[in-house]
Amino acid sequence: MIYLNQVTIHLEKFPVLNRYPFNLKIFQNTKKIGFNNPITLFIGENGTGKSTLLKAIAYRCGIHIWQSEFNLRCEQNPYEEDLYKTISTQWENGPVPGSFFGSQIFSHFAKNLEEWALNDSKMLQYFGGKSLITQSHGQSLMSYFQSRYNIKGLYFLDEPETALSPSSLIELLNLLIKISWQGHAQFIIATHSPFLMACPDALIYSFDTPVIEPILYEDTQYYKIYKNFMAHPEKFIKQSQV
Repeated sequence: MIYLNQVTIHLEKFPVLNRYPFNLKIFQNTKKIGFNNPITLFIGENGTGKSTLLKAIAYRCGIHIWQSEFNLRCEQNPYEEDLYKTISTQWENGPVPGSFFGSQIFSHFAKNLEEWALNDSKMLQYFGGKSLITQSHGQSLMSYFQSRYNIKGLYFLDEPETALSPSSLIELLNLLIKISWQGHAQFIIATHSPFLMACPDALIYSFDTPVIEPILYEDTQYYKIYKNFMAHPEKFIKQSQV
């Protein structure tokens, strides 16, 4: 199921061109991003803007993003969260509900859920029936994913591979495939994981280019580096000099 068809970036609405994220050439050069697959992946090195755009699209789609109480910085950037103001969305049949997942956000949410469950234990039934903080981080993530993504909606995930073992990543990959085949959910995911990038028929967008553009799994640097490392690790490991 495709709910969100397209996102348009309006350069003429950028308040400045010399502050992040508006100083990124990839946002200045990209006009439209299409979503024609239930699973879309944003990939690229740190600082390329993939997570920033992911959050901006979520905001523009009306998806609530859980915020931590502590978000203090020595140097404030008044434009850091404003990208969503400069983009527009095109829907298939109108907006749908959904959620935004981030590892730090999830940790804060899990603690709050535990407090709610003290007064209403049935709250945990929505997340696998177990306390999220008494499980390992990886187990609690999978409990959340398996419960939340069975609900119709548009889901944003920011680097969900954090704290997941390779076997759990494969479990998440198969969960995403299964749910997308059921036809009730659409996923947009920012990731560094070659496991998730291997998702069949997923649309992969590279942020390591002048313009946000599709890329084949086998052409990604992640695939090439992991493949070469597993075949010849000695070429990548620098021996200490004594």
